[in-house]
Amino acid sequence: MTPTEVADLVLALPQTEAGTSYGYPSFKAAGKFLTRIRAEDDSVVVYVDSLDHRDMLIEAEPDTFHLTDHYRRYPIVLARIASVDRDWLKSALTARWRTLVPKRIAKAWDDGLT
Repeated sequence: MTPTEVADLVLALPQTEAGTSYGYPSFKAAGKFLTRIRAEDDSVVVYVDSLDHRDMLIEAEPDTFHLTDHYRRYPIVLARIASVDRDWLKSALTARWRTLVPKRIAKAWDDGLT
């Protein structure tokens, strides 16, 4: 994937827009942090469901998934854009998006109304 493809994937989700978080370009859903592309290591920040899940991803695919000390205490994994599986990334970002947007927005999207 490319950074542009990641941005297109994120922005295809309703109520999602480009913004800034802590001075860095990011993407927000319903005004809340969804993800950001890290230019410093060509990775995308991805929330996962647990620290164990994150650690499993890093162990299974260290060429794709990694971590910095900044994210160590959070259920977040960094995914290298060049090698991350598009379907996995879409699924992970959509799962996080669902936790941020109002339920009616997610339901409308599920029903094909948005």
